Amino acid sequence: MTSPTELLPAPSAVERPRDGTVDLTDATTLWAGPGTGTTERWLRSTLGAALRLPLRPGPEHAPDGLRLRVDDTLPPEAYRLTVEAGTGTEITGGSPAGVFWGAQTLRQLLGPDAFRRAPVRPHGRPLRLAEQRIEDAPRLRWRGLMLDVARHFMPKDDVLRHLDLMAAHKLNVLHLHLTDDQGWRVEIRRHPRLTTIGSWRSRTKIGHRASPLWDDRPHGGFYTQDDIREIVAYAADRHIGVVPEIDVPGHSQAAIAAYPELGNSDVVDTTALTVWDTWGINPNVLAPTDTTLRFLEEVLEEVLDLFPADAGSPFSSFVHLGGDECPKDQWRASPAAQEQLSRLGLADEDALQAWFTGHFDRWLTARGRRLIGWDEILEGGLAPGAAVSSWRGRAGGIAAARAGHDVVMCPEQQVYLDHRQDAGPDEPVPIGYVRTLEDVYRFEPVPAELTPEQAERVLGTQANLWSEVTEDRARVDYQLYPRLCALAEVAWSALPAPEERDFAGFERRMDAHYRRLAALGVAHRPPAGPLPWQKRPGVLGRPIDGTPPNR
Repeated sequence: MTSPTELLPAPSAVERPRDGTVDLTDATTLWAGPGTGTTERWLRSTLGAALRLPLRPGPEHAPDGLRLRVDDTLPPEAYRLTVEAGTGTEITGGSPAGVFWGAQTLRQLLGPDAFRRAPVRPHGRPLRLAEQRIEDAPRLRWRGLMLDVARHFMPKDDVLRHLDLMAAHKLNVLHLHLTDDQGWRVEIRRHPRLTTIGSWRSRTKIGHRASPLWDDRPHGGFYTQDDIREIVAYAADRHIGVVPEIDVPGHSQAAIAAYPELGNSDVVDTTALTVWDTWGINPNVLAPTDTTLRFLEEVLEEVLDLFPADAGSPFSSFVHLGGDECPKDQWRASPAAQEQLSRLGLADEDALQAWFTGHFDRWLTARGRRLIGWDEILEGGLAPGAAVSSWRGRAGGIAAARAGHDVVMCPEQQVYLDHRQDAGPDEPVPIGYVRTLEDVYRFEPVPAELTPEQAERVLGTQANLWSEVTEDRARVDYQLYPRLCALAEVAWSALPAPEERDFAGFERRMDAHYRRLAALGVAHRPPAGPLPWQKRPGVLGRPIDGTPPNR
């Protein structure tokens, strides 16, 4: 069995009072108290299948039984896992989510075989747990992963798989980047051309946008509304909230290709635009008109229905509206945009985008929801209730927290996991900064410059994976793992200052965790570098000059 010293993320406290053991066998019963149904189902469907444990219902005080209970005197996501000879194994959580995170720790204690889908160990051999008591609670509330499913579509089953991987690492927010210039990925029944036209592009750039290589096959796909409902429900069963992103008013060429009237048709022939086939910052942005606002309200009405505010976590109420990388050149040249700016009495085009964002902040607030956007939404003034994803470094997050806004820290310099993991020539499609496993482990999401009151505004952190060069499951796995394991520990565990963190100890725990990842079928980057089939010779990334590319 796994030693408590091999757990990841590292728990707050582990006590080994005695040398006794508890065996899990065919006879082990499971008692689930009120509010623990999601964990009860997960234990039977996942651990039961992996280890051939029936976990039949039994009495609360069965000797050597497994018990689940909620105790609201604990913090909401905290848990206590107790293994005691003659009494059994008990997971107590401060909320249903806390019980679930305790079950993830139990899975790690049972060894890498517990991460398989079917048993590999001989039937009848007991699973032995050492007596111990683990007390644990997360440091940060928002512990997230952003998946860009717009640049390269990710099939629904892959999204569900990533939710399982997130749960194994105690991550609780999936940010889905559903729309961009290169594709619209969510069915909107009132506006069907968003998917019949906007979800497909004729070809795709291979590698960095400076690359001469093209994949001439059409690329596309989208999630039906029932697909989205399934993803949200699957996440909720794992106490993960799903935050949808509809990126506006920039990064919107796919929407304009579907509905040309959404673009700045007085300065560009929007009827000639198609879904974009390359990467970078696109000049074709939404027109800042009342017509555009009404269209997006109709889109968001369906989005809110698909992503309920009470599903999975307290963060399920958030809706991400992008706001990043919106060039204003077309607005400056557009008579219609300038007339709108004048009519509203605004100073400039930055204020026009702030008006656009502010409209949807009020619209969402009136429906019990919260707007979150990339840190560009600070420019021109930000509506009081909006939250900020700080991606262009830490400055935006610091400014937002000081102004009283909630913040998710996800600076590209540290936690953009599409960026290269090594400076060596074998790294596949080397993009952006070199960010090693150690770099991510030493990332500190709460800036020291903030006062304690301002620091409370930092909801947490997330890793972002943009998908220009992650075209399939294996490439996504390679970029995410093992660095997402480090980010999970940074978000969960009470670590010391970055320079004082025990990276060597983390590496030793990763030796055990690599076996779990292998059992899960994760095609992670090995510590020694990419395997031959993980390399992408001849596919250009950004030259290794220390300067990251624009997305």
